[in-house]
Amino acid sequence: MRLLLALICAIPVFAAAQSPVTLTPALVEAGSPELIHVHSPCLKIEGQWLGHPIVFFRSHGELAHGDLARSDPDWYALAGVDVEATPGPSKLTLTCEQGTSAGAIPRDLSLPVTIHPAHYRTGALTVPPKFVEPGPEALQQIDAEKKLKEKLFAQAEASTAPPIWSGSFLAPVRAAPTDSFGTRRMFNGKLASIHKGTDFRAATGTPVHAGNAGVVLLAQPLYYEGNCVMIDHGLGLISISMHLSRIDVKPGQHIARGQQLGLSGATGRVTGPHLHWAIRWQGAMLDPAKLLRLNLDKLR
Repeated sequence: MRLLLALICAIPVFAAAQSPVTLTPALVEAGSPELIHVHSPCLKIEGQWLGHPIVFFRSHGELAHGDLARSDPDWYALAGVDVEATPGPSKLTLTCEQGTSAGAIPRDLSLPVTIHPAHYRTGALTVPPKFVEPGPEALQQIDAEKKLKEKLFAQAEASTAPPIWSGSFLAPVRAAPTDSFGTRRMFNGKLASIHKGTDFRAATGTPVHAGNAGVVLLAQPLYYEGNCVMIDHGLGLISISMHLSRIDVKPGQHIARGQQLGLSGATGRVTGPHLHWAIRWQGAMLDPAKLLRLNLDKLR
C-alpha cells in the first residue's frame, strides 16, 4: 500500500492545456466587435458562432480555406455580437485541420463564450411627423429602399474574398462622438427602435472619411438615412455613413483608408447636423466606438 501511494504521488500533475484561441475584448458584450485569434499550426480553419460562419485569414489577407502548408501559426477573424443579442452562454465552434495535405487531422478548438449585457439608456427625440408616420408614397419608397439594402447586404455578406480592410479603423470625422449607440429611441413619444450606430457632433460640411479600405456598396439618398454611403470592407463587414450633405463617391469605387466619402449634414430623419456612423457584420449591428478601440495594427 505504501509503495502504491508513493508511486501515485510521484506521478506529475499537468495543468490543462491553455486554449490557442483568444478573443479581444475578453469581456464579450452585446454589440461588441471581436477579434478572434487562433495561434495553432492549422492547414485550414472552419468556424461558426451565433449562427454565422467565421472566416479566418492570415495577417496579410490570405484566407484559411486553402490547403496551406505554412509555418505561420497565426489566424485571425473579425466578428461580433449584435446589439440585441440575448445575454448568456454561447459556443464558438472551431475546427482546425493539422498535419499535411496528404493526412490532415481535424482538431476541435471550440470554446464556450458568455455574452454579457450592455447597458444602454433611453432617449427622446422630436422629428417631423412624416418620419414617424410616413404616408403611402413614402411607405412605397421605404419598402423599395429596404429591398435594395437587403440585396446589397446579402451580396456583401455572402462574399468569401479576402478582407479588404487593413490595420485599425479610423474615426470617420474629426468631431466628438456621443454615447448614443444602443440607446432606445423614442420619436415623438413612440418607441421606434434601438439606435444602432454612433453619432458624431459634426457640423454641416465636415469632411467624412472611410474608416478603412473597402468598396462602395451604396451611395445615394434614402428616406430615413438621408444621403448615405455604405462601404463593403470584406467578409460581411460594412460601415454606413448617414445624413450627409454631399456624396463624393460612387458604387463600385475602391476606397482607401481615410479617403473622403462626402460632407456631413442633416438629411433624412435628424434633429440637426451630425454624422451617424454604423458598423454591420453578417447582419449584426456592432458598437463603432468599440471597433475604433480595437488594435488591428498588431496583426502580423
